[in-house]
Amino acid sequence: MRKQSLALSQSPNQWLAADRVPLPVKPVVGEREKNMDKLMKAYLDRASELIGDRTAGETAYDDAVVEALNLGRPIEEALSMAGRKHPAEAISWDNSNIGDLAAHYDYLKEHARIMGVLRKRRKG
Repeated sequence: MRKQSLALSQSPNQWLAADRVPLPVKPVVGEREKNMDKLMKAYLDRASELIGDRTAGETAYDDAVVEALNLGRPIEEALSMAGRKHPAEAISWDNSNIGDLAAHYDYLKEHARIMGVLRKRRKG
């Protein structure tokens, strides 16, 4: 009980030094930001690979599908709604590919949410 033998006027840092316990090193200012930048770049690179290059029309169609999904619409209805808004970009689907499309648009929905959070944090 070495700490008890120290004078009460000593600070907790002096207690640690007296017990020869190393004090935690605070990260260098900006280290957290550097790590976040690396993580964000890695995420954006991977998202770019998964989403691929899209025309403005394809992006508008995808955004319309995501918007409908955010309203709680099932994927079939979301695709139909987006197809009415953007008929030139409408995707043909059937029971054989609807699962893949649902997974793709669930990813886009989550990606849009993540990007919104990142934008808010950059502003704040």
